[in-house]
Amino acid sequence: MLKTFLRIGSVVRVTGLPKATVYAEVGKGKFPKPIKIGKRSSAWLESEVAEWQKARIAERDATVRR
Repeated sequence: MLKTFLRIGSVVRVTGLPKATVYAEVGKGKFPKPIKIGKRSSAWLESEVAEWQKARIAERDATVRR
């Protein structure tokens, strides 16, 4: 099964996070790590970004229910 790669512009668009925040969160281990797809280019797996989004929604919902 093929996976979809998202470049940084798409990651910014789908998450709403600024580019600098994406990289900062990667550095803290709080956002999926990018994959090198070329000498000077990286991308994220769409499925990993989607899982990150689902986890943020679950955190929100757990907080709301308390």
